[in-house]
Amino acid sequence: MTRSKSTRIVFVAIMLASACKPALSHIGVGSANSFAAGLAHPLFGLDHMMVMVAVGLWATLRGGRALWGWPVAFLSLMLVGSALGIAGVPVPFVEPVILASIVGLGLLIAAAVDLPVAAGAIMIGFFAFFHGHAHGTEILETAGGLEYVTGIVLATACLHGAGLGLGLLPGQRFRGIVRLAGAATAATGLGLMLGAL
Repeated sequence: MTRSKSTRIVFVAIMLASACKPALSHIGVGSANSFAAGLAHPLFGLDHMMVMVAVGLWATLRGGRALWGWPVAFLSLMLVGSALGIAGVPVPFVEPVILASIVGLGLLIAAAVDLPVAAGAIMIGFFAFFHGHAHGTEILETAGGLEYVTGIVLATACLHGAGLGLGLLPGQRFRGIVRLAGAATAATGLGLMLGAL
């Protein structure tokens, strides 16, 4: 698949997401002021789990520096977004972009799009920023906020690791399973957009 075609796929996913109702994945998260709450949060949100595992899966399809660069890009930009969310800086379209990240990353995996490492890091970082902002806005201005973010970062890294571990299983059969998982991720994202899930 050409780079321009993959760019169009992601653009279409973003446009679809912006036309749909917001995801409710960040409403009613409960306590956002402890390490345990931060650690649990990504593990109980479908959007979090799918996107964070997808980053690892797509990195294995790309290989090389993407194996560490893309997860690091996600974690870094997620922290930037979290800081702005904590500071109360408004960012538009947070939930639609989170939905678009599910569909977009799923399609990129399903099509085994082979972007340059830097371009993939920019795209992943873009999505991560919005995930981070959503997390940051959940945090109350308490001493527990730092512990909450630490928990989220650790859980996110573990989910990236799960995607990497699954994607690095040997054999072409597993590569096909990774691509199938991408298609399932994209379909789930569309289901969330349409309110079917």
